[in-house]
Amino acid sequence: MSGKYILETKGLNVGYGPIHVIYDLDFKVPDGEVTIIVGPNGVGKTTLLKAIMGLCTVYSGEVVFGGKVINKLPPYERTKMGIGYMPQVGNIFSRLSVAENLKMAAYTQTNVAVIQDKMEFVFNLFPRLKDFMPRSAGTLSGGERQMLAEGMVLMRDPKIMMVDEPTAGLMPKLVNDVMRQLEKMAEDTGLPIVLVEQRARRALAVGDWSYMMRGGRFTYEGKADELLNHPLLNEMYLGAVEVRDLKTVRE
Repeated sequence: MSGKYILETKGLNVGYGPIHVIYDLDFKVPDGEVTIIVGPNGVGKTTLLKAIMGLCTVYSGEVVFGGKVINKLPPYERTKMGIGYMPQVGNIFSRLSVAENLKMAAYTQTNVAVIQDKMEFVFNLFPRLKDFMPRSAGTLSGGERQMLAEGMVLMRDPKIMMVDEPTAGLMPKLVNDVMRQLEKMAEDTGLPIVLVEQRARRALAVGDWSYMMRGGRFTYEGKADELLNHPLLNEMYLGAVEVRDLKTVRE
């Protein structure tokens, strides 16, 4: 992990009303790298992304972006600062065309020429989208929808991109397509990416740094390729891993 972090959480405690989900979480995202968060359902992965976006309750701790504490900023201000967020569901407008989706996504930009430039950037990254411009987004395949959703985030010129379970519900062939898209996007843009994914092995194969999560806490932090080959990965999906001190897990 590099020494420069574009995003951090410090001692973060998060939940929904009285329901406490995340406990004392320290999380760091290196600039220009792909950070993977893996773990079973219901352990707090999506909640962490929502906390960073200001979409749930932060009881204590800090969310720091670009060196600035952003706890009190509303979600739209965080978007303007450059935090791009692609949720698992509801990430496109199915009744609008592909072109309309991309234009809608650029709501932070008023210059028509700049919007057009951003669309060309997206089309260069995902050439198939250009062919689909007049089509209703609802007619796209699952993999194509995820491609469009990624393009929509890029239309807002983010400084970081957080992607939540992009392969959920997709057939195996489309899973590989989506992962290749994310890998290409990281290579072509240099954007730091935070990827939350249940398909741990496939995700870790494209990552630089990784976290394993369980019970609202991190149970592992280290290089993605090391976690890929770590016995803890199998134990996690067999339900054998309990929340332990991070130092103990590393040992």
